[in-house]
Amino acid sequence: MAFGVVKSTTGFLLLLNFCMYVIVGAIAGWALNNALDHTYSTGRGRALPVGFSAVYFPMGNEATGFMIIFALIAGVVGVASCLSGLHHLRVWTANSLASHATSAMTAWALTLLSLGLACKEIHIGGRNTKLITLEAFLIVLSGTKLFYMLLIHSGFFGGNYCSYQDTYFATTTAEPVKGSKPVASV
Repeated sequence: MAFGVVKSTTGFLLLLNFCMYVIVGAIAGWALNNALDHTYSTGRGRALPVGFSAVYFPMGNEATGFMIIFALIAGVVGVASCLSGLHHLRVWTANSLASHATSAMTAWALTLLSLGLACKEIHIGGRNTKLITLEAFLIVLSGTKLFYMLLIHSGFFGGNYCSYQDTYFATTTAEPVKGSKPVASV
């Protein structure tokens, strides 16, 4: 009974995290596109202005450029991690947990880095509603991703996982039936 609850809750959190990572990636992609459309443009042979910054964003404040770049990276890695989690949810073995846990922790670490930059942006102030939405999604996503990782690891420590070797040996080490003839090798 508890095994089904853990697996269904894990599936729900996986779907929720996938949707939120797509939204984070979409908002960060929009902000990056907006910044590229409205940055400094120079003609042929003209020098860049003195105050030029490679992470200049026409909206927000000084921390916006870094937050957008890291949020976009976290969104892409998070979506890939959720796709890896789909495989783990289907197989649910200790071997798939190892590979999925590394991608989930990488996505969570990038999300926390984006969260730290979002906190700095909140502290400085002067941002628009889309950036506030992105900050809110990063705050919620860092918590749900942590809860998701705790949940998949609790299934492991609760004894709900079987290893590949257990299933392999359980199906291939059957004793021969009395009276049966051995199979001749070719």
